[in-house]
Amino acid sequence: MAYLDNIAVFVRVVELGNLSAAGRDMRISPAVASNRIKELEKHLGVRLFNRTTRQLMPTEHGTVFYAGAKQVLDSIVEAEAAVAALSGQPRGTIRVTAPLGLGRRLIASGIPEFHDKYPDIEVRLRLSDHNVDILKEGLDVAFRLGLIEDSSLRMRGIMECERVLVASPKYLERRGEPQSPQELVSNKHDCLMLRYPGSREFFWLLETSAGPAKFEVHGPFDSDDGDVLTGWALAGRGIVNKPRFEVEPFLRDQRLKVILPQTPPVPVQFAAVYPHKKLQDPKVRLLLDFMADRCQRLIKDILAGR
Repeated sequence: MAYLDNIAVFVRVVELGNLSAAGRDMRISPAVASNRIKELEKHLGVRLFNRTTRQLMPTEHGTVFYAGAKQVLDSIVEAEAAVAALSGQPRGTIRVTAPLGLGRRLIASGIPEFHDKYPDIEVRLRLSDHNVDILKEGLDVAFRLGLIEDSSLRMRGIMECERVLVASPKYLERRGEPQSPQELVSNKHDCLMLRYPGSREFFWLLETSAGPAKFEVHGPFDSDDGDVLTGWALAGRGIVNKPRFEVEPFLRDQRLKVILPQTPPVPVQFAAVYPHKKLQDPKVRLLLDFMADRCQRLIKDILAGR
């Protein structure tokens, strides 16, 4: 069992790129993770990583061993899932990721309830507005808002979400309320953008009388955290493009106002994506069913002011 534990740590270090991240993910200290790697290297008689100050990169031996080790661990997970399906008692760990705002409002609050219902299933949640590669990082499920482009993943649609352009009355009083999307691209207004390394959101896709159209908007600052953008909008610093359910409370108390309602952003799909083989895992199916039903109810309640 200790050897399998060492292999599991090695695989997570390769996937996450450093000992600390792997240790946090597996709930062990970096020192314990380091010792497990050393034991594995001693057993194999080779060095598995080239160590730098910031990252561990697998050596040639490490790369070869990772491919086989990953298959072994995946086979064990699949075997456990098959047993759980027969016994009717799903157990194990599910690694989940979601965008920050959506994750905080909808996903995180449901995990304790899910665990109460299925106490033998552990859920490890990672929130990030970055476009996380779930295959590369060994995750089981990703909740996403937007276009799903990775054809290697399966998708379960949860609901279509309305988006709105919003700004504070303070900002609109100072800068004026735009009357057409063209005003957003003419540097007359400050648009707050969600950006991070590899981000593609350098434009807003709006519904026009001629159909969906891209508008390359600009602003003095951006962030990789959607809630930061909402905070800036509330402070009167610009216009933000958000899912309506995220800003509905601020619209209701008039701290934000919808602008350009005649040319709103194109709605986005709220969905869960996962590797094809994960649907065979009963605990993943349970989580998808639970979260889909819960998120639909929560969003409808938020929009209804309940």
